[in-house]
Amino acid sequence: MKTFRNTLALLACLLAAPVATAATPNTSPVDNPLPIVTVHKSRYCGCCLKWVEHMRAEGFEVRVVETEDMGPVKQRVGIPPAKGSCHTAEVDGYFVEGHVPAADVKRLLAERPKARGLTVPGMPAGSPGMETPDGRVQPYTVELISPEGKASPFARHGDAR
Repeated sequence: MKTFRNTLALLACLLAAPVATAATPNTSPVDNPLPIVTVHKSRYCGCCLKWVEHMRAEGFEVRVVETEDMGPVKQRVGIPPAKGSCHTAEVDGYFVEGHVPAADVKRLLAERPKARGLTVPGMPAGSPGMETPDGRVQPYTVELISPEGKASPFARHGDAR
């Protein structure tokens, strides 16, 4: 009899679980996926591959397009002169140029400003994909590029010492 009651109790718990789960807010990454990031990069660029790994580790699905001539890609998405880096990503209508941290991309997608995208011009030491053995991060600014092509600070990273 005791085994029968234990079995009934277990069965009741199993049957109740989907009802309890259905009533809770839906916050699973599977249920609320981040948009796919398409990264255009040279097949020879190691730091670009490290940035891709950073984005994947932060929950993004990333598709890589090996591109030998990055000029047409940068022109098509609207990277202003002197704001380029080694790779160009596209995500949900925005560009992400260079070693932009995933947290800043997530913020961009959450806030949805009127903009072309984000850029980290150059390749600052310590930015995602450009990590240093000693963990040092060169101060750098992630810039938001307006629809008109104007840059403004979006986020700052690194030690200003």
